[in-house]
This record gives sequence, C-alpha cells and structure tokens, in this order.
Amino acid sequence: MAWGAIRDYVFVMLRTRLLIFGAICAVLLPHTAGAATKKPAPKPAPAAPAPSADPGPAKALGTAGSWTAYLAQNRAGKVCYLAGQPEKSEPAAMKRKAVMATVTHRTEDQVANVVSFDEGYPLNEDDDVTLEVGKNKYTLFARDDSAWARTSDLDKEIVTALAKEKIAVVRAMPKKGPATTDTYSLTGFAKALELIDKACNVSR
Repeated sequence: MAWGAIRDYVFVMLRTRLLIFGAICAVLLPHTAGAATKKPAPKPAPAAPAPSADPGPAKALGTAGSWTAYLAQNRAGKVCYLAGQPEKSEPAAMKRKAVMATVTHRTEDQVANVVSFDEGYPLNEDDDVTLEVGKNKYTLFARDDSAWARTSDLDKEIVTALAKEKIAVVRAMPKKGPATTDTYSLTGFAKALELIDKACNVSR
C-alpha cells in the first residue's frame, strides 16, 4: 500500500514522535533490556523539542519487565505510551541508534494502540518489515527509520497478540548493510499496557 493511502492515520503519531522518542531515550538508553533485575522507580522524563502539538512533559507511570509506561498531557488531551527495547539484536556488531518498540494512545485525535518499531537506522522503504509474535506473522511498512501497521484494526490485533505472547521478533532491511533481527521479551508488556489503558481510558 502506498504511503499516501495511510498518511492520515499515521500523521497524528508522527506529530508527537520527537516528544515520545526524546522522553523514552532519556530513561531507557542508560539501561540495556533485561540487564537489570531491579525495577527502577518511576521518574519524570524530559521532553524533547516538539511541534505545536506538544502535549507537555512526559512522566513515567511504571515499569514492568523491560517495558515502561508514560503519560504526557495538556489541555488538548493525553498521550499515553509504553516502550521497550529488544533483549537481543543481530547482527550485534552493527552500529545503530536507539532501537525500541512503542504502543501509543492519543486522546486528542482519538487514536489508540498505535504500534511502531524504531530500528535505529534508515530503512529500505521498498521492503516491508516483518513482525512475528508467537505463531502470528504481520507485515509492517517502513517509513524513515520506523515500521508501522497500515490500519488501526491491524494495530489493535498486534497489541492483543503482544499482550498474550512471550516473544516478538522484528526483521527489517536497512538502506545499506545486512538485514537485522530484534528479539523482544514480552514479559511485563501486558502490565505496562494496562497502565496506559487506564491513563487514557482505553477499554478492551
């Protein structure tokens, strides 16, 4: 499917991507996924520069496993999101920026369960990104350095699967270099999802 056909759905998330990415990096990057056995105490996450749609500074709602839930809000509404890093990335020697998975609810635009995977490098947009969750396999489209679902229905289906399974595997192709494989532990995902659902009044 062409980018133009899905632009309206994804655009509302791209508007606040700088805020989300900056806040998550400030908290997650000092830690490697699965490396710490103690859960860090929730602490405020500084917001990165963002457009006029900036919902305000983000704060952590809690951490479960390798997943952390966040909330940002202003008078226009709330942005609730969770984020986690892979426990294993291959090839290990490849230089990449922050690699993470996020699920976002945004009340101002009445969107929920928006799934994205930041790959840490420019993706080959002619190739789809493959997501395997348990026995389920999904096809995501590549845009810049991130992978997205094409529809809200697919987003919701993916989030449901992530909450039930134990492992998720993302396979992607950069513009230059070898394909990558990221393996995420889903331990704690369901609990972090409950936190953002409650914060943004999303029912299941």
